[in-house]
Amino acid sequence: MLCYYQLLLQPVIIRYFITIDAQDVPLSSGSKHLHMTPLEKRAALSLAGIFSIRMLGLFMLLPVISLYQDKLIGATPALIGLAIGVYGFTQSLLQIPFGLVSDRIGRKPVIFIGLLLFALGSVIAAQSDTIYGIIAGRAVQGCGAIAAAIMALAADLTREEHRTKAMALIGMSIGAAFALALVVGPLLDHWIGLSGLFWFTAAMAIAGIVVLIFIVPTPVSRRIHGDAEPVPSQFRRILKDTQLMRLDAGIFLLHMILTASFVVFPQVLEKELGLASFNHWKVYLPVLLLSVMTMIPFIIMAERGHKIKKVFIGGVFFIGLSQLGLSFMHGRFWAAVFLLFVFFTAFNLLEASLPSLVSKMAPTESKGTAMGFYSSSQFMGAFLGGSLGGLLLGQAGYSGVFLLSAGMALLWLLIASTMKEPQYLASYLLNIGNLEPDQATLLATELNNIPGVAEAVVITKDQVAYLKVDNEILDEDSLLKYSVSPRD
Repeated sequence: MLCYYQLLLQPVIIRYFITIDAQDVPLSSGSKHLHMTPLEKRAALSLAGIFSIRMLGLFMLLPVISLYQDKLIGATPALIGLAIGVYGFTQSLLQIPFGLVSDRIGRKPVIFIGLLLFALGSVIAAQSDTIYGIIAGRAVQGCGAIAAAIMALAADLTREEHRTKAMALIGMSIGAAFALALVVGPLLDHWIGLSGLFWFTAAMAIAGIVVLIFIVPTPVSRRIHGDAEPVPSQFRRILKDTQLMRLDAGIFLLHMILTASFVVFPQVLEKELGLASFNHWKVYLPVLLLSVMTMIPFIIMAERGHKIKKVFIGGVFFIGLSQLGLSFMHGRFWAAVFLLFVFFTAFNLLEASLPSLVSKMAPTESKGTAMGFYSSSQFMGAFLGGSLGGLLLGQAGYSGVFLLSAGMALLWLLIASTMKEPQYLASYLLNIGNLEPDQATLLATELNNIPGVAEAVVITKDQVAYLKVDNEILDEDSLLKYSVSPRD
């Protein structure tokens, strides 16, 4: 079983290496700063644990809820779809505001409140035998929108040169939670039922609160980190960037397609293909593992071969092709399983590529803001996918939902085809110490003149220069002459 868990982690492990290699270059200012301190490791691991606990609770319901269409009082296909996706609506609306509130009252209080809301939503749903109670509980679960606050706390607790590692670890925990949820969710549903699943997620939220109180370190101070959290003054700039808006539309449509598919696919497995729900993991597990192994060469081709746009558009094409195929062949077991494999291969590829593209295209000092809008778009896509998928299921059946997803993929293909080829630049954080404004202006000019530096922005309050560099021609020795010892 251990090897299964290791393999399930592969999509996000790959994403971790892409993030480290293609987006962020660690600062080099002396050997004593090459490794994370014990406190930084504890912060990164505990915050990743909280994030994964919460996301596992949300994701476990994805392959399960639609199977209760005939068991919950008042359930209709439309309401089942709403129950699947409604968490995304509240999550999308509150994620950025919660992050901004954490700048004022502190990160840990906001995370504590978010986990309490998640536990409360789980309890509401666990005690309900009607679809309306499930919808209400899922909506309250989504109100615990703590992603931005967790990222900000991770930034408070880690030095700039190790921040990428902490963020990547949190990202890995999300991917692992998704993969594990598809396998474990149907099994737990068989053993403890839907109500038991919600009680389980409530217990995990309480466990997250215990970790927050007793294990997560408390930062000495907090400040706004432009590379890790949304900054209001940067909203207009990000929203006017048409390339970033294309990527936001992409993640919106990707998760719309994913959620709409899971409105119908569990039912297809059980009602069309005759596979009992507790055996669904026997489809999901091998499909996930094979899709991971298949996507690895494409990830390497995209990043190492500088063919990101071609691979990206190919992924969108195969997402649409798999959905189109499912609309016609969902009643044939091996055809449906193969098309699900194609879908997850393309999904994993795009899910890994999109954050990398956001990082490449966003202004370096505004990466946190860009990722905030990107994440909000993702959750709104989940809401719309569940809602529209449920509505269409009641009107046009399984084929109608898959055709909707294929149409959304076609729309995405048109949007993606106009995307610019990204520059193959890496982000670089340079500690520059305490400077006066005129010194910072002069330093930015000098940094921009170093071979391989494409962009340099000096933020005096952070005592950091945010750079985008071409690693192939970067004169790092000249760059490091401007570095001071990072803060301990």
